[in-house]
Amino acid sequence: MKKKPSSKKPKSKRLKPRLALTLGDPAGIGPEIILKALTPTGGLDSDGLSAITIFGSRRILEQTYIQLRQQGQDPIDPASLTIVDLETAAFIEPGQPSVASGAASFAYLDQAIGRTLGGEFDGIVTAPISKATWKTAGYDYPGQTEVLAERAEAAAVGMLFLGRSPRTDWVLRTLLATTHIPLRRVPDRLTPDLLSQKLDLLIQVLSESLGLTTPRIALPGLNPHSGEQGQLGQEEITWLIPWLEDKRRQYPQVTLVGPVPPDTLWIGAAQAWGATSNDGITYPAYDAYLALYHDQGLIPVKMLAFAEAVNTTIGLPFIRTSPDHGTAFDIAGQGIASSRSLEAAIAWAAELA
Repeated sequence: MKKKPSSKKPKSKRLKPRLALTLGDPAGIGPEIILKALTPTGGLDSDGLSAITIFGSRRILEQTYIQLRQQGQDPIDPASLTIVDLETAAFIEPGQPSVASGAASFAYLDQAIGRTLGGEFDGIVTAPISKATWKTAGYDYPGQTEVLAERAEAAAVGMLFLGRSPRTDWVLRTLLATTHIPLRRVPDRLTPDLLSQKLDLLIQVLSESLGLTTPRIALPGLNPHSGEQGQLGQEEITWLIPWLEDKRRQYPQVTLVGPVPPDTLWIGAAQAWGATSNDGITYPAYDAYLALYHDQGLIPVKMLAFAEAVNTTIGLPFIRTSPDHGTAFDIAGQGIASSRSLEAAIAWAAELA
C-alpha cells in the first residue's frame, strides 16, 4: 500500500540569519576591521559570509584592501562580498574625519535600518561612527542607538554589553540604565520608572534570547559604598532599596542583588572572567549586571573584555550589535586595528537572531 502524501508543507530552513553590516565612519577603522573580520580566519564559513550584506562604499573597501595587501596582510577581497554601494563624491582620507565621512556613515546606517525594517535582514551589525562628525553633517544624535530606536519606533531600548571570556567561557552581561548624558544629570534622569523599564527589558532578553529563565541580577549603588546608610548620599535609602524590594515581589523567579557597593561589585566578574586570582576568597559573579550610569558599567566591561565585548541594542524589532570601541581615527590606515570585537559582534548577532 502506498503512503498518502503528507499534507504538511515542508518548513523552510535558513542556515544563517541575514545580517546587514554597516561600514561606520569611512575615515575610521571600519573598512579595515570589516575586511579582516570577514576573512576565513575570522571564524565565518561560506554560508555565514553569504548571509552578510555590507552597506558602505565599494571604492573605500577596495582602497583599504590594496593598502592592507601592500602592508603584507591578507584580508578578504571586496570582490567576493555583497555590497550595497552608497558611494560619495567627496574625498575621504583615513584618519581624517570630516563632514563627508559623517554624512556617509549616517547614510549607511539609515539605508540598513530601512531595509531591515522592510524584512530583508534579521539584524544589523554596525561599525563605529563619530558623534562629532555626525553633528557637523547635521545629524544631532547621541549615537547610533538613538537613531535605531527612532526609526524603529521602539518604545524602550537598552544598551546591553556582552562578552565571552576566552579563558573561562564565562559571559559578562551588563545593561546600562543611563547612557550618553553628563554625569551631573544622572541622579535626575535615574528614576524608578526608568529602572523598571530597563530591568523589564533585561529580564525579557535574558529569558527569550539567552535562555536564562531564573537569572541572578546585581545592581550597584549610585553613591560610593552604596550611600553608607545615608552618610554618602540618600538615593539608596529614599528610593533604590524600596524599588528593589518591590521588584523582588514582581519577579519571584529572578534573584535581584543590591545595591552592592560599586567598588566591590565587579571583583567576582573579574574572577569569573579569569582576570584575577581569588586569593582564597571567591566573590559572587552574576548572570547580569544593571549599571546605573555609563562609566559605572563600561569601565569594568572594557577592562575585562575590551577585545571581546559587544554592544547589543535590546528592545528593537530586530537584532543589533556593534563592537565595543570607537572609530580610532588615530590609527586608521595603518593596518594595525584589531577586528576581534567586530568578529564577536557578528557572532553574537547570528546567535541572537
